[in-house]
Amino acid sequence: MPTKTVATINSTGRQAASFIRAASAVGWHVKAQIRNEEGLVAEELASLPNVEIVEGDLIGPRRSQLLTRLFNNVNIAFINTTHWGDEVAIGKACADAAKKAGVSHYIYSSMPDHSTFGRNWKALPMWSSKFAIENYVRQLGIPATFVYTGIYNNNFTSLPYPLFQMELQDDGSFEWQAPFHPNDPLPWLDAEHDVGPALLQIFKMGPNHWKGQRVTLAFEKLTPLECCALFGRGLGRPVNYVHGPIELSVSVPSGYREQLEILQETLGDKRAPYFPDLEYPSEGRSIWEGYRGIEEYAREVFPIEEYANGLRWMEEPSVAGTPSEAGAPTDDGEPFGAPRNGSRPITPAGPAHPLHVSGAYTPRSHPEGLDDDFFVGST
Repeated sequence: MPTKTVATINSTGRQAASFIRAASAVGWHVKAQIRNEEGLVAEELASLPNVEIVEGDLIGPRRSQLLTRLFNNVNIAFINTTHWGDEVAIGKACADAAKKAGVSHYIYSSMPDHSTFGRNWKALPMWSSKFAIENYVRQLGIPATFVYTGIYNNNFTSLPYPLFQMELQDDGSFEWQAPFHPNDPLPWLDAEHDVGPALLQIFKMGPNHWKGQRVTLAFEKLTPLECCALFGRGLGRPVNYVHGPIELSVSVPSGYREQLEILQETLGDKRAPYFPDLEYPSEGRSIWEGYRGIEEYAREVFPIEEYANGLRWMEEPSVAGTPSEAGAPTDDGEPFGAPRNGSRPITPAGPAHPLHVSGAYTPRSHPEGLDDDFFVGST
């Protein structure tokens, strides 16, 4: 694979950091914009070979100069905007700078606008802003590809964050309450493990292969019930799904509160598909076969992230029964609960030895996690 120079923004976020690790490993030069150099992920990225840190805030008055410096001598770019500041203005500014610099392949991480499907669905505000940026990029005529990422496996936490809290019960089991219908399929993605390799392949295939189309990065298609069964199999303790409203037990910024309210109505009450008119997971799997599924994530990563966040439930044996072997087929036709991708059999709850957490990337490892307007899965 020839050496390339690639620009990224919001580079400590899960998507961008995953890509930077992969790009650095194959010898690409990365110009990585970060807000500041604080945090474990920022320190890690700065230590990687071939990575040039471009520090500066995209919200401030020096945005134009920062983007000019970022895109100078760059031939490809991966751009994942976030909700800090005016996201649409930032997204447009990035696209303008890329076009001016002559970027030959521009990958933008977008999301759908449900209000455009004529089904009386409301637009999720933090998704529709990305859709607006996607349309702007298309109008500019940059050689572009648009990736739509599924729900992060990494969103799950036993901390009281809304929507993806995996709440620990007194008997050692877990409970996930969400507004998604128990039988409606959802797209799943391990952002830190799989975004980087998938993007490398998309870049390698080039913009002419994709011709501006949307690529769905979701490697599993699981209903909430299926997700919880696999998660429980990975943990070695039951995980139960509760179909119910989103609970807010911690303060959230008003913009995210609106996002959650509309998500509950559009995807929950009205049962709109998460990705209308997009097929998955076959497309993602055809690009990157080494994905990490939810069972493997629950077994090998979730306890480490929880430990790094100060939680110690994994050191206590569960008194609850082990998950039952549900027999329902999954999207790939295998029996539910069967080992996937050659994964190892279930491991007992409660590790025999202390967990080694060096290098764990947890929600709090990312500096944006310290901001008042941070929410799990935002980057």
